[in-house]
Amino acid sequence: MSDTATPKARKTTTRRRKPAAKKTTEAAAPVAATAPQPPAVEADEAPIALIRVPLSVRWRDLDAFNHVNNSKYLSYLEEARLRWMLGVPGQGLDDHVAPVVAAAHLNYRRPIEWPAEVDIELFVERLGNTSVSIGHRIVDANDDSVLYCDGNVVMVWIDRGTGRAAELPLAVREACS
Repeated sequence: MSDTATPKARKTTTRRRKPAAKKTTEAAAPVAATAPQPPAVEADEAPIALIRVPLSVRWRDLDAFNHVNNSKYLSYLEEARLRWMLGVPGQGLDDHVAPVVAAAHLNYRRPIEWPAEVDIELFVERLGNTSVSIGHRIVDANDDSVLYCDGNVVMVWIDRGTGRAAELPLAVREACS
């Protein structure tokens, strides 16, 4: 008998998934292949522009592929939202309520390369009781037809004490109307 044990060969089994059960109800709606899209602005209704913020692409924003890293797009949008909020009386917050980002949806249309100047456009897509959907576009500062990114962010105002949704501050509602 040897001091070293010989490992036993393991029998590998192939795991197979069970086929999904087929639904036979006729009323079933087809499943969408893409993520749900935000409600669109009516065709005869132009979106309410909030702000257009010019930004310079910084060298530190680039990734290994020599274009702006996808996470920086969120930073650009945050910067534009903060600049807009600075123009809202009380910045849309007080001792009782404050905004939080509940959802962010970005469509990356083309890479931003350095050097570049971009404009971030923010507009109201939907104004609710406790939230506002802010649409956004990142475009070339010299050519609006060059679209780098579009999508939206849902901001919800919450009660600082309970953490629950709170009514939009009047100043925010007025700034979005």
